[in-house]
Amino acid sequence: MILYPAIDLKDGNAVRLYKGEMDKATVFSDDPAAQAVEFVKAGCEWLHLVDLNGAFAGAPVNGAAVEAILQQCDVPAQLGGGIRDMATIERWIDKGLARVILGTVAVENPDLVREAAREFPGKVAVGLDARNGRVATRGWATETEIMVTDLARSFEDAGVAAIIYTDINRDGAMQGPNVEATAALANAVSIPVIASGGVSSLADLRALKSCGAKLDGAISGRALYDGAIDLSEALAVLKA
Repeated sequence: MILYPAIDLKDGNAVRLYKGEMDKATVFSDDPAAQAVEFVKAGCEWLHLVDLNGAFAGAPVNGAAVEAILQQCDVPAQLGGGIRDMATIERWIDKGLARVILGTVAVENPDLVREAAREFPGKVAVGLDARNGRVATRGWATETEIMVTDLARSFEDAGVAAIIYTDINRDGAMQGPNVEATAALANAVSIPVIASGGVSSLADLRALKSCGAKLDGAISGRALYDGAIDLSEALAVLKA
């Protein structure tokens, strides 16, 4: 399993939200690129970036911060938030992004996901964010009646590189991930699944690793900033 340190970007800062609520943001760094470099020095092999403003605006907002991270870090990075057309996908990949994460458009324009996955093999992931098993879009502000597993299965033949599954009610809450739901999703599809939301301890990582499903990785943010998870130790646990 890969551990993906999360850098969520709001107004140019690295922040963490509580259960996806923009007005409950805690700023952890006013220099996201410096924070990314620290994660890389500690041994991380990937970075997980989210343009929070972009997710609401429907277009990139924190582009300068993302570009600074890409320029200063030599590990691959994936980015979600406000990526909703081919031009934006192509622009980010041209700038050195290893993987784009398509969330809202996976619901509103699934053909774009398929087109992008064909055009950029291995560089397109689908972000499935859910409350109580149902997909939420547009920065988690819009709830749908679509079940996560149903949407995930619809992309089985699309060639997407991964599914990032976030339980919104666990995100930023330091209450542990939804291991059962994550495992159920991973066992329901052949696409690699990355767990997100609530990963707050080494015990959480061990639980995901031994959940009965083969997960590609796990994303953690607040716990790394707060010191609840030591990144070097976590990396060793997941490689063991």
